[in-house]
Amino acid sequence: MSDPIRTDLANGVLTVTFARADKKNAITQAMYSLLAEATNRARTDDAVRVLLFKAEGDSFSAGNDIADFISIAQSGGGQVTDAPVFRFLKSLADMDKPVVAAVRGRAVGIGLTLLLHCDMVVVAEDALLSAPFINLALAPEAASSLLLPMTIGHQRAFEIFALGEPIDGKTALAWGLASRAVPSAEVETTAERLAAKLAARAPNSLRKTKRLMRDAEQLWTLMQREGQAFGSQMTSPEAMEAFMAFTQKRAPNFG
Repeated sequence: MSDPIRTDLANGVLTVTFARADKKNAITQAMYSLLAEATNRARTDDAVRVLLFKAEGDSFSAGNDIADFISIAQSGGGQVTDAPVFRFLKSLADMDKPVVAAVRGRAVGIGLTLLLHCDMVVVAEDALLSAPFINLALAPEAASSLLLPMTIGHQRAFEIFALGEPIDGKTALAWGLASRAVPSAEVETTAERLAAKLAARAPNSLRKTKRLMRDAEQLWTLMQREGQAFGSQMTSPEAMEAFMAFTQKRAPNFG
């Protein structure tokens, strides 16, 4: 079995590839551990100047693996902020080097909220981005309850959270969620070109600029608050009904 997360360092760019194409790059807790390791490496390794996220297959990421969620919920959930996903979120909050993403196909849940921590996002014009947390009776994560309305405005952000309906790549560009929208075949080459340009810039200047533009402590504090809300919902009757409805391909009944 091939690794679900692959990394490659070349010319100052650490490329992290979601490589679980057969599952639409749905992310498991084991994958979050690998993502946390890769992101922390990008931050601490002087050989890395830029972090680039991309994916194999026809989707950037289908979000969290629902089977993983059901297993965690049925076991009682534990302390959610101790889970591998939160190690990854902490690494994103702390990341002070440029991050680029190449997005084709679906970007769901964390597949979208991850983009809020990227400094340049290249999306396919026909990509579909969504954050259906409420559809699964959950709550926002990755500091998206702050970053998404800050980026696109409260009403648009609330609609994305509350209705869970996707927006396409062209809309993502118009709303400020992406820096480039290009034909699908050009996404990776465009993102790689931008990453290479960033890798050639003064690294300390870039890091200081990014630190001034973000408050890592604030983001991590909010991620922990979100984690409490997320965790309490994950073990709730609402969420169990939503998970079962998802696996049974029916509408949930929250009656």
